[in-house]
Amino acid sequence: MKYFIRTIILFAVALQYQLLAQETMTLKQAVTIAVNKNTTLVNSKNSLGAYSASLKNAYGNLIPSLGLSAGWNWQRLVDDKGTIQLDYLGNAQSVSAAETDSRSLTLSLGGSVTLFDGLSSINTLKQKKNELESARLDFDKQKQDVILQTINLFTTVVNDENLLKFESENYQYNNVLLNKVKEMSNLNMVANTDVYAQEYQTANAQLAKIQAENDYAKAKVTLINYLSLNVDKDYNFIFDAGINFAGWSDTKNIDSLYRLAFNSRSDYVSEKLKVENASLQSDIAKGGYYPTLSGNYAFSTSAVTFSDMFSRRTYGVGLSLNVPIFSHWSTETSVETAAIQSKNNNEEIAALEREIKGEVRTALLELNTAKLQADVTKLAAKSAKETWDIKVKKYALGSTTFLEQELAYKDYTQAMNSQITAETNYTYKQLSMINVLGLMKAE
Repeated sequence: MKYFIRTIILFAVALQYQLLAQETMTLKQAVTIAVNKNTTLVNSKNSLGAYSASLKNAYGNLIPSLGLSAGWNWQRLVDDKGTIQLDYLGNAQSVSAAETDSRSLTLSLGGSVTLFDGLSSINTLKQKKNELESARLDFDKQKQDVILQTINLFTTVVNDENLLKFESENYQYNNVLLNKVKEMSNLNMVANTDVYAQEYQTANAQLAKIQAENDYAKAKVTLINYLSLNVDKDYNFIFDAGINFAGWSDTKNIDSLYRLAFNSRSDYVSEKLKVENASLQSDIAKGGYYPTLSGNYAFSTSAVTFSDMFSRRTYGVGLSLNVPIFSHWSTETSVETAAIQSKNNNEEIAALEREIKGEVRTALLELNTAKLQADVTKLAAKSAKETWDIKVKKYALGSTTFLEQELAYKDYTQAMNSQITAETNYTYKQLSMINVLGLMKAE
């Protein structure tokens, strides 16, 4: 046991020296990197600008338009001597030689405003607001999924690192014990079979350590790639409390979890807005049955020289009424299309409700199972450790065989591996439950 403790101390010192050369990254930092560099999220964030522009345009349709135009014209008329030209009545006449210049300046200001269009503009404005909010909610859901995937990869790294630490300690312990058994065999204190048994156990421990190193290295590469970082750079990943667990406490009442998910899930709220937009689209289409009333206004001036500008002015206002009588059934087609889309959206939100309920129930079952597994493996590891300690003492007293001691130690290592994996899995299932309920937020 003294050799085992000494080995652990040496391993801890070596590990600490190695960590000094690594860059430390916490879960919170990894999540921050992921939400800022993930390609899908970046594209979705950029697309929000288009929705904002559409909303601004919808506001603009309610505001009177205004345009300014200006013109300048120069013209020279040249008639050669004795030419025959046609006058405005088509009669031929002789025109004497002449050269005439003419210039003109024009300036006009005017626009129009829609006074009534069956409330289509108002409904379009509401629709564009909903579209922008729906896009933001979809972006939030994508962000939550990216956060969960980052946590999944991060917890895998931490789990593999813990397994590597244990397998390294296990190999060092078995290697030291092998040397001790060989020394005892040379003194005829133990049988050769004990040496062979320990050599076999040490070889298995070394293989387990190599496999753990490989799994840990691959898990780190996968996470670093997902974060779009340099895979040649080494990182030390530390699991910290970077996720907000607030808002969820009751894991027994399934109906309350359903309500919480429906109120918090960004994708569900987004789908409700799409249903509302389908209804608005139907109202917009029905606006084609109503007449439209618009107003126009204008001011213009013209002159031959700049100094005479605004000497002659023209003002004008007018109203225009357009009554639809027959539009080739285009309005009816638009109304029917909007009604079909509304039915489809209602079906989609019903399907999403069923999907969310299934996800919540599955996540709850997996969470409860993971908790039981964590508790059981903890007890199993404790029991296996006590059994191994007893076997070690009995072997020292000669009341048990070396093989029995090694079997007890093998059970202990398996129990420890199961405990590490179960605890990591339980942490991840907690975060998965948070994500299913729509409460996943990076602080």
